[in-house]
Amino acid sequence: MSDQPFVNSFRARSDQIRSWLNQLRLSRHGMLGAAEIIGLAGSVLILLTVIASYVYFLVPARSRLESQQLERSRLQNQLRSSQEIVHQGANTRAMVERITDSLEKFETNQLVSRDQGRMGLYDELNNVIRNNALRNTSGPTYTLLDPAGARTSAGSRSATTKWQSFYPGIAVSLTVEGQYQNLRHFVRDIESNKQFIIINAVELERATETNYALPAEGNSVAAPRASLVSLHLDMTTYFQRGAVQSAAAPGPLEH
Repeated sequence: MSDQPFVNSFRARSDQIRSWLNQLRLSRHGMLGAAEIIGLAGSVLILLTVIASYVYFLVPARSRLESQQLERSRLQNQLRSSQEIVHQGANTRAMVERITDSLEKFETNQLVSRDQGRMGLYDELNNVIRNNALRNTSGPTYTLLDPAGARTSAGSRSATTKWQSFYPGIAVSLTVEGQYQNLRHFVRDIESNKQFIIINAVELERATETNYALPAEGNSVAAPRASLVSLHLDMTTYFQRGAVQSAAAPGPLEH
């Protein structure tokens, strides 16, 4: 039996396998052709461009954005502070205007001129002493008070300058004697007087021995000596501002 058909068949099969391998090798080389290589290179270039853009553009832009946001916050805080300062300035201006108006109303409605007030004070003290059945035992002594900051001579300075104020005035020191209840009414009458009078100091003590005793209010019978009380007052009254003129102190009160 001849082996030629088998050999021919083997060769044919070998040629087919070789041809298939050659086709496969050629197809593999065809997947990385010029177009594919150019496309791959372009993709790599685009990726590098994106990375470079992120590093050189996006990161600095984010940094500038953060710095701008911080600057905006600083400017907003500064604006709020400025608005608060302006608001406080407006409130201060309004407060100054209210204080000025209040001072003007006080001076106009509560204070009188120096000459008018000085004579009115003298008459009013006489009246309240008489109406409350009291006896004047010391004073009154009067000290003119110039407005605070006004120039005064060295001889006119005394301890009463502590009662100086923005307005001119008079300091009065007075001692009266009588029943305790009458003394209370006397102080009340002074405080409720229409003239602006301030009681700065009050001293109470038992009345000293004298030749006679005062009758109680509404009673012709002399009060017991032991029931009498001595009251010492330091008072000040103030007048409207204006030309401060030197005025002589009024005479002593009636006894």
